[in-house]
Amino acid sequence: MEVEYKRFKQVREELGLTQSAFAEQLGLGATTADIERGRTRIPGQVVKELLKQFHINPLWLFGESEQRLLHPAQIRTSPNVITVDTTGKENIVLVSAKAAAGYPHNIGDAQWFEKLPAFSIPLPEYRNASFRGFQVEGDSMLPVLHSGEWIVCKALDTWDNLAKDRMYVVVTDDSILVKKIQQEPGSPYLHLVSLNPEYVPIRIEIGGIRELWQVNSKITFELEADLQGISLQSLHQEMKELKEEVRRMVR
Repeated sequence: MEVEYKRFKQVREELGLTQSAFAEQLGLGATTADIERGRTRIPGQVVKELLKQFHINPLWLFGESEQRLLHPAQIRTSPNVITVDTTGKENIVLVSAKAAAGYPHNIGDAQWFEKLPAFSIPLPEYRNASFRGFQVEGDSMLPVLHSGEWIVCKALDTWDNLAKDRMYVVVTDDSILVKKIQQEPGSPYLHLVSLNPEYVPIRIEIGGIRELWQVNSKITFELEADLQGISLQSLHQEMKELKEEVRRMVR
């Protein structure tokens, strides 16, 4: 029996699942018996699910590596497609709220990305990395991000050094989410947390994340004066004048 069938069976047994339960978990037919007996090859979709759900290294499965698990930090989350300008410099592609609906399904389609608007920012903070602009939709990240604003994000290659106080754009198989991230030590899951307390955290599998972007800055078209700050400044000035008046009276 070839090594992939033995290791496939080994994974199932160590998970404590029956052949029918494992088949259902992986989206197969009624049972995994034919695969374990070597009568049916392991479909590519099943290999993908083993990686996504259980972090099983495909190279280990087929006997080409002794490293069984791919840990979150080893799962690449960098962008599949980038675009460049006429000088060969990388663009900052803008993904509007409307375009976001098709983004996960076109994540590897270079022609789709070329149709999106793009620009560059001539500042040192936007060099030596891939950046992308996403339009904010909804109120889950209030009061920091408002619907209609744009965020400029830096691509992350791995899960190393995620910061609790930073916001991230998480691209899954079917959606784009702007959230803070809380990791579960040793777990294949993480929590996506909104700033708006009316939204409950979302628990997702790390293996289901296609791209990861760190929010670096935002572009807004609704600048308003900080009335609260102005009021505090006025109060401070009035208190200062009152103190001066008291000093003069004491003299």
